[in-house]
Amino acid sequence: MQYSTQMLAQNKVWAYEAALADSTLFGRISRGQSPRVLWFGCSDSRVPAESVTGCGLGDLFVHRNIANIVSPDDPSAMSVIEYAVVALQVEEIVVCGHYGCGGVRASLLPAPDELPHVGRRIGPLRALACRCGGELDRLADVDAKTNRLAELNVLEQVRSLRAMDVIRDAPQPPKIHGWIFDTRSGLIKVLDPTDE
Repeated sequence: MQYSTQMLAQNKVWAYEAALADSTLFGRISRGQSPRVLWFGCSDSRVPAESVTGCGLGDLFVHRNIANIVSPDDPSAMSVIEYAVVALQVEEIVVCGHYGCGGVRASLLPAPDELPHVGRRIGPLRALACRCGGELDRLADVDAKTNRLAELNVLEQVRSLRAMDVIRDAPQPPKIHGWIFDTRSGLIKVLDPTDE
């Protein structure tokens, strides 16, 4: 059996159980969305935003890409940010990276020829790794370097968001948080010192 067939069967069970737990759920979410938070995360399958935060349907507006990179040159990311801030008027934006990120690790290694799109996507990470080379070089191994660069990347994306006109010009600019998910413990760590 294909995994997609199993997924469809699991969806039926999930929908039944969700409606049993809250008979108003599907009627409520079918009328529209009003999430309070934009989640900007990594595409990694181990870090689903709703699961790791305990949020439900409609709680988060989500954008995910390799290594949670916020780039003004990325029309997909920028349209999500614009819609979240202007149309949905989210109150908060969370940039959440994670330890053991494959995109971050790849930025520390030579670019493979067979993944040119990934190579372009992680270009900003390679540049960040170069700028922070002294700090990263003092770390013992590639895992420690990857995890520290993942933290630095989140902080860089927070800075990028805070500098965007769409954020600064909003009538009520959303608060922006920098977090990292620890795949070893399941816990989220706050990285941004202004986020207490």
